[in-house]
Amino acid sequence: MGSLCPEMVGIIFPGQGSQYVGMGKDLYETSSHARRVFESAERSLGFNVAELCFSGPERSLASTENCQPAVLTVSIACWEALKDSAPNLNVKMTAGHSLGEFSSLVAAQSITFKNAISLVRKRGILMAGSAKENPGGMIAVIGLEKEKVEEICKDTVAVANFNCPGQTVISGNADALARITPRIKQAGGKALPLPVSGAFHSPFMESAAESFAGEVKKMSISDPRVPVVSNVSADLLTTPEAVAESITRQITSPVRWEESMRRMIAEGIDTFIEVGPGKVLSKLLARIDKGIHVSRVEDKKTLEETLVHCDINSCHCPA
Repeated sequence: MGSLCPEMVGIIFPGQGSQYVGMGKDLYETSSHARRVFESAERSLGFNVAELCFSGPERSLASTENCQPAVLTVSIACWEALKDSAPNLNVKMTAGHSLGEFSSLVAAQSITFKNAISLVRKRGILMAGSAKENPGGMIAVIGLEKEKVEEICKDTVAVANFNCPGQTVISGNADALARITPRIKQAGGKALPLPVSGAFHSPFMESAAESFAGEVKKMSISDPRVPVVSNVSADLLTTPEAVAESITRQITSPVRWEESMRRMIAEGIDTFIEVGPGKVLSKLLARIDKGIHVSRVEDKKTLEETLVHCDINSCHCPA
């Protein structure tokens, strides 16, 4: 597509589940800007986030209270490396999948990284606590339209993620999920249990949401410098009040990712860059709109591939 700079660029950030042992190491070793993010995270949290991300063990990295700040750290490290390499990148909008919304708010300069890492660590601890109080799980439903999934799940389990056409995630206790699974298969869908520790994005997280609301009130939130798309409502977040409401509600509300991406496309975004570990969001976008250009930044290789589309030496677009 040529240079990214003249395009309407949207930055999207992944959430929990995108983590893997070794994430972020390449950029940590090659980008001073990325390395400073890891150092800031360690100062804020009091433990070696880099060691957790690079060496695991996988079980520790996957735990909710560790995974959430780890994914945020790697995502913002990738973001800082991208900004350093493409200072004139013309970003018009940001969004993040669930936890990724915090990364999008940091990128939009609505929340500082220091405040975001503190909030996300507390969010993970609270969600892990709710999962112990109200045990449950999540299942990815493949091959059924969202309306059919909602019909099957009505008054039984919660629909947690509307990811893309033909992919939905449901959330509830183990017995309810077990009862739902045969109905999903009878309707022609596949039911794939997810390796998560709780029934996230459901009423099972109510106690976590209530406690987290108090933590959010303590934090300084600014007007986003560019609009952020809320994954709770697919609305544009442009005020501190709207930001606070969105990050609090998302703990118990479904992630409306397909709607969020369609909102960005409707607003004119024609080039997306997934910034952070993995490529889950790139795959979802391909199913939402095959005509959209998507690049990724998760390591030195993908950063360089993305920069091929952005002539930073000759572009004079406003930052």
